[in-house]
Amino acid sequence: MAHILLLNGPNLNLLGAREPDVYGSDSLDNIEMRLQEQAGELGHSIVAYQSNSESDLVDRIQQAAIANMDFAICNLGAFTHTSVAIRDALLGTSLPFIEVHISNVYAREEFRHHSYISDIAVGCIVGLGTFGYDLALAAIDQHLNAGK
Repeated sequence: MAHILLLNGPNLNLLGAREPDVYGSDSLDNIEMRLQEQAGELGHSIVAYQSNSESDLVDRIQQAAIANMDFAICNLGAFTHTSVAIRDALLGTSLPFIEVHISNVYAREEFRHHSYISDIAVGCIVGLGTFGYDLALAAIDQHLNAGK
């Protein structure tokens, strides 16, 4: 059994209401419930956390490492493109993670094309809507089972 952190950054609490043409109509609560159910079926557990605060996200990454979490799914929202602090927390804890973006960041504004975490992620899922979270969980399960 693996313990997985589902980490969501700023404004993702607005999913379902925020720019549905870009982010779809699925709420963060629905995503969390769906992934917890899927994780349980795979024999894993998921702890979900969302914050609009960079420092809270850094603290949660550090706490995950202390709690010996096995993996993370990270949608850091806008902090993907700005936060060296979150990058340093991920590097400092060696927490393996998959980066997820609901929208295709490469089809959007130029500033969204750069990620401070892609090069240290196990993998990146971009532009597949909220289904990207499901794919990340499946990839984590496959990655963990390959290591056995």
